Amino acid sequence: MINRRDFMKDASLLTAVLAAGGGVSLGAEEQKFVSQRPAPNKRTFKSSAVENTIDEVKSFIKDPELSWMFENCYPNTLDTTTDFEMIDGKPDTFIITGDIDAMWLRDSTCQVWPYMPLIKKDKHLKTMIKGLVNRQVKCVLLDPYANAFYKDMDKPSHWASDRPAPKAGVHERKWEIDSLCYVVRLANEYYQITGDTSCFDREWDKAMRLIVKTFKTEQRKDHSTPYRFSRETSRMTDAPVFDGTGRPINPVGLICSMFRPSDDATVLPFLIPSNLFAVQSLRQLADLYRTKLDDEKFAAECSSLADEVEQAVMKWGTREHLHFGKIYAYEADGYGNHLFMDDANVPSLISLSYLGYHKSSDSIYRRTREYLLSSYNPWYFEGSAAEGYGSPHTGKESIWPMGIILRALTSNNSEEIALCLRMLKNTHAGTGFMHESFNKDNPKDFSREWFAWANTLFGELVIETYKKYPRILKKKTV
Repeated sequence: MINRRDFMKDASLLTAVLAAGGGVSLGAEEQKFVSQRPAPNKRTFKSSAVENTIDEVKSFIKDPELSWMFENCYPNTLDTTTDFEMIDGKPDTFIITGDIDAMWLRDSTCQVWPYMPLIKKDKHLKTMIKGLVNRQVKCVLLDPYANAFYKDMDKPSHWASDRPAPKAGVHERKWEIDSLCYVVRLANEYYQITGDTSCFDREWDKAMRLIVKTFKTEQRKDHSTPYRFSRETSRMTDAPVFDGTGRPINPVGLICSMFRPSDDATVLPFLIPSNLFAVQSLRQLADLYRTKLDDEKFAAECSSLADEVEQAVMKWGTREHLHFGKIYAYEADGYGNHLFMDDANVPSLISLSYLGYHKSSDSIYRRTREYLLSSYNPWYFEGSAAEGYGSPHTGKESIWPMGIILRALTSNNSEEIALCLRMLKNTHAGTGFMHESFNKDNPKDFSREWFAWANTLFGELVIETYKKYPRILKKKTV
C-alpha cells in the first residue's frame, strides 16, 4: 500500500519525482503549487474518468491555490488507499481510511462517493466500486457490530485488549448504526446508476437480512442486547458506560447506537441522525426487494421498520428549542431527555439534506440547521482562523474541515459557499490537503495529515460548486 506520507516527508524528493522527465523550469507561482499527488506509477488505482474530471475542473478554477488543492484532494482515495483485485472470480476492493491501515464501512463508502457519477463512463472504475460492494458484504457477515476491518485476516488488531476481543479480520468493534447504513447506501447507488443487479447475490442477501436483524435487535424492546464493549482507556468517549451497553433507554422503537460516526461513545443511546439514516436505508432496501428481487415479504418488513423508527424519531427525537422552535435533538433516550448539539462526522444533523433524507427547504431541517450554525450549538466554534463544527473527538478548540464542507454542501447561498471555500483554503496549513481537525486559532496545529475521506469530500464540494455555482470559481481569489 502506498503511503502518501513518504512523499510528504521529503519535499525535494517529491518535487523530483513529480517533475521526472521534465526539466522545464517552473515559475514562482508554479513552484509554490507543485502537485502533491504520487507519481503515476505509484498510485494505487487509476481512472481515466477521474483524470478527465480533474483536468476539466482544475482548468476552470481561477484561484491557483484552490485549483491545486482540488487536484491534490479529489483523487486522493484512488491515489493512495485503494487495493483492488479479483478474488474467486469476483472483484474485491479494500480501501483504507488513510493513516490508519484499516477499512471503515463508513469511510470507504464516503471515500468513493464523489466518483460514483463517473462509473458509467469508466468500466474499470465501475468494477472497482462493485468490488467494494462485495468487500463490505464480507465485512458485515464477519461481524455486523464492527465498524472497521483488516484485509489480512492474520493481522493482530491494534485493539486486541478490547473486551470482547475483536474477531480475526476486525480492527475494532464499535457498534454504530451508520456503518450498516453505508453498506446499503453504496449498493443502492451502484444499482441506481448502473442498473447492474449482479452484485445482489446470495451473500449480499444474507448481509442485508443480517443488517435488518441487527437494527431490530438494537431496538432493545425487551431491554436486552448481545452487544458488549469495554476498553482500557483514559478517554471517557472511547467506550459506552455500563459494560458497553450504554445508559438506560425507554424502548420506543428507536435503534440504539453505542457510538457516533466519530467513533466516540454516545451520551444518550438513541442517535437521531443515524436513526434517520437507517430509515432511508431501510426504504432503499424495501424498494430493491420489492421491484428487483421479488421478495415482498422482506420488503414489507423493511418498510414497516422504517415507518416505526421514523415515527419514533418525530415523537422522541424532536423538541421545541427556546430560540429556534421545533428542531431535531442529536441524541435522546425515550424518557424525554435530549442532547442538543451536532458532530462534524456524517451522518450528522446538518448532513440530512446532503444524504437525501431532507430537502434543504423542509421546515424542521431549516430550523435545525439554523440552530447548528449558531452559538447555541456547543460544538460550533469561532476562532481567528475560521469558524465551524468541532467534535468531542478532538476537544474543545478544534474545527473539522469536514464540518465546513458539509455546511457548504447543504447551502443554497453562494456567499456562504464562497465563505466556506475561503476558510478551507486558509486552513490547510500549506499542505494542500484536508485534515481531520485544526485548532480554531492556529491551522498548523492539526490532526491526521492523511485523511482520505475529508480529501475526497473536499473534491466533491468543488465539483458541486463547479456545476451549480461556477461564478464562485471564476474569481481569481475565492
